[in-house]
Amino acid sequence: MNNEKIRGKAWKFGDNISTDSIAPGSLIGLRSNPPEFAKHVLETARPEFCKNVKKDDFIVAGTNFGCGSSREIAPIIIKIAGVSAVLAKSFGRIFYRNAVNNGMLLIECDTDLIDEADELILDIENRKIHKANDENFEINFVLSEQEIKIISEGGLLDYIDKYQSLDF
Repeated sequence: MNNEKIRGKAWKFGDNISTDSIAPGSLIGLRSNPPEFAKHVLETARPEFCKNVKKDDFIVAGTNFGCGSSREIAPIIIKIAGVSAVLAKSFGRIFYRNAVNNGMLLIECDTDLIDEADELILDIENRKIHKANDENFEINFVLSEQEIKIISEGGLLDYIDKYQSLDF
């Protein structure tokens, strides 16, 4: 993942998108079937999103994305839906931890200058986001090597399996 560049469309959301908006509570019975649940991701916030999101697209949000409950399924179904990363000014603390643990890439950055449907290029190695049609546009972000390794392995448990030996 380090030298990977990901290109996709920006789907713009506002502030305070809750985990209930991401993974609708009325469908929580689908949590045992994440691929089916992913077909409904964010449908209460934006009904067209779950029907039209494409592989490698980006969710772009304001502050406090993933606030609310500790619904672990929320980042999982975002990832299954094909979203390559969520870019936001800030994240709900529990959502952030659940996302990293499940291998979903979250990037905290200033999202004000990203517009709906912008074609974005995410350069993980250089920690930069570019707009495909604007060579002067660039957003820098911080992402630790540890976070990149965990996400590259698909989540915390897979990372531990690969890099840690448990000697009892």
